[in-house]
Amino acid sequence: MSTVSESRQARSSSRLRRIWALMRKESLELVRDPSSIALGIVMPAILVLLFGYGLSLDLKNVPVAVVMEDASPDARELVAGFQLSPYFDARLTTSMPYARQLMLEHKVNGIVRIRSDFSRNLAMGDVQVQVLVHGADANTARIMQVYAQGAVGQWAARRAAEGRPIPNAGVTVRSRLWFNEANDSRYFLVPGLIVLIMTLIGAFLTALVMAREWERGTFEAMFVTPIRSGEILVGKTAPYFMLGMIGLFLCILSGKYLFQVPLRGSTLVLTVVSMLYLLVTLATGLLISSVTKSQFIASQIALVVTFLPAMMLSGFLFDLRSMPDVIRAITYIMPARYYVALLQTIFLAGDIWSVIVPNAAVLAAMAAGLLVLSRMSTKKRLA
Repeated sequence: MSTVSESRQARSSSRLRRIWALMRKESLELVRDPSSIALGIVMPAILVLLFGYGLSLDLKNVPVAVVMEDASPDARELVAGFQLSPYFDARLTTSMPYARQLMLEHKVNGIVRIRSDFSRNLAMGDVQVQVLVHGADANTARIMQVYAQGAVGQWAARRAAEGRPIPNAGVTVRSRLWFNEANDSRYFLVPGLIVLIMTLIGAFLTALVMAREWERGTFEAMFVTPIRSGEILVGKTAPYFMLGMIGLFLCILSGKYLFQVPLRGSTLVLTVVSMLYLLVTLATGLLISSVTKSQFIASQIALVVTFLPAMMLSGFLFDLRSMPDVIRAITYIMPARYYVALLQTIFLAGDIWSVIVPNAAVLAAMAAGLLVLSRMSTKKRLA
């Protein structure tokens, strides 16, 4: 029995030495390769700065023409709300045709019209403010409408607080924005950025590096050694797993301290679910490279299969419920969909286990399935 046990220990020790040697070799190549450093470190840093500072779905200083056909104190008080708002760059005029011309020339994106009977209608409790918005960009138009309604609502609330409520006013709506009190688009852009970086490092970089090994013939050289296919996969991908985790923590630190995005959930839970998603992307990159064996083809497939769906079909930029049924059904096979749901929940809401458990279970199942497929695909090439 002792002989058998010693033999097993020797095989296990030999296996660990082979894996460690491969990991060390791959780590040295990773450090020496400028393209890997650029994709693994430089590009994520650029994405953090680009999405954090350059991309915003919030509107500020939107040029609008405010047509004052009524110069009463009540009308001037309402106009002051638009002038002092950080969301509008109000341009005062008394001519509606001139304001219309400004919008036709795209010098303003909207018109706020205060009619000449504003004061009289206000005394009767039937006040109306006309808001015209340029509809070339439907999303911007809807946001501008909401902002304009908010400016009018704040004006009415100030009057009520001063003891001058609008006569015959209806129900007053008091709204509160849960999980994003600052109404800042970076609250969901930064968590979504983590998805892109993890996908970039996991799938894109792994597919390129492994395909390059196939092109150089170094894989075939290793296949004639006692190293097994599973050991090759572990030794080759472990450095990129560590690189992905470094990218994750850089994103967490950037989001929390650079962009002030709250992290209301557990860092440990966030790390675990990120490790699951990183395993999914690594396995996807391995599978792509083992099938194609070409850097160019592998990069194109990785871009179409992983990176673009992570941006377009994950709920990162676009609401999945607004998509056609067929496209929405396709998103259920996209790992990024579940990771985005996990990130937004952990960052903004906290450890909501009814959301975390099912989404993490799907990622774990996908990771296991893809790892088995990538190992089988590599094993077939050994024959």
